[in-house]
Amino acid sequence: MESSTSRTSLNCISLADPDIQRSVALLKQACLDSGFFYVLDHGISQEFMDEVFAQSKMFFELPNSEKMKLLRDEKNRGYTPMLDEILDPENQVNGDYKEGYYIGVEVPADDPQSERPFFGPNQWPSEEVLPKWRDVMEQYHREALRVAKSVARIIALALNLDADFFDRPEMLGDPIATLRLLHYEGGRETGQVSNPSKGVYGAGAHSDYGLITLLATDDVVGLQICKDRNAQPQVWEYVAPVKGGFIVNLGDMLERWSNGIFRSTLHRVVLDGRERYSIAYFVEPSHDCVVECLPTCKSEANPPKFPPITCSAYLSQRYKDTHADLGSYSDGKA
Repeated sequence: MESSTSRTSLNCISLADPDIQRSVALLKQACLDSGFFYVLDHGISQEFMDEVFAQSKMFFELPNSEKMKLLRDEKNRGYTPMLDEILDPENQVNGDYKEGYYIGVEVPADDPQSERPFFGPNQWPSEEVLPKWRDVMEQYHREALRVAKSVARIIALALNLDADFFDRPEMLGDPIATLRLLHYEGGRETGQVSNPSKGVYGAGAHSDYGLITLLATDDVVGLQICKDRNAQPQVWEYVAPVKGGFIVNLGDMLERWSNGIFRSTLHRVVLDGRERYSIAYFVEPSHDCVVECLPTCKSEANPPKFPPITCSAYLSQRYKDTHADLGSYSDGKA
C-alpha cells in the first residue's frame, strides 16, 4: 500500500552563506526530518554543469555495441546496461529502467592501491569517439569532491564534532568517491512508463550506501522520497529539481555513524514517460575506515544500534546485492 501525489519542500543550504550556524541549523533539521536537502552556491558554474550533461548525453546516444565495449568491470567502473541493477527486488518485476556509467577515483593499474575494491583504472570511451569526455568527467569528479567536503564540514558541526572531522585521512582524505551518470529512456520509446502498482520503476526504492550523495538532475521530475519507510501506507513525495544546485541526501553509513539520529531515507525514481538524465556523486570514506557510533551520538539511554564495520566490507556487500552477475554478460564486450 502506498500513496504519492504531493511534492515535498526541502531546506536550502548555501555554501556562500557567511553565517555558518544558520547553515548548520538548516542542515541539522533536514537530516533529522528527511535526510534530503538542497545545496546552492557551490562554486561549479552552470556553464560547466551544462557541459557535463551534454557529454553524458553524447555517451548514452552511442550505439549499444559501443557502450557494451565499456561494460562495467569487477571494480564497478564503466557502463551499466538497462535492467542491470535491481534496487528493490521485493517489489520490482524487472531491474531498473535506466542505464548508467561509473567513474571512480583514478588509480593506475601498477599502483598497489589498485588491488583494493573500488580502486583501479577507469574505463574511458576512445578519444576518437568522444574527444573531450574524459577531461570533462575528471574535472567534474574533482569539483564534486570539493563540494562534498564542504557539505561534510557542516554535517560534522551539526553532529557536535570538529568541523574537520571528516577531512581526516581515514575519512575523506582518501575517499571512495564515485561519479555515476544516469539515463532513463523515455517511455514513448520503451513503453516503460513507471507503474509502482505493477512493480515497474525507473529506479527501485533504496537508500544510498555511503556518507552523502550529490545529485544533479535535468528539469524532468522523477525523484520521490519516503520519509517513513515503516508507515502503512507508505507516503511518497516528489522532490523538485533545482536549477544550478544539488539535491543532497545522507547515506546508510552516516545513519550508522549517527546511531540512527540522522536519516538515510528511502528514495526511488518514478517516470511519466519523459526521458531523464541525472548525475549522482557518491561519497564514501576510505576502505579501512571503521564506521561505528560517534561519541556524540551515544549515551546510556541511547547505546549503539549498529556493530562496527569497515567501509570496504559494507560497500562490497551492497554492490553485490544490487547488481547483476557479470557472468550474465558473456558476450558483453564482443
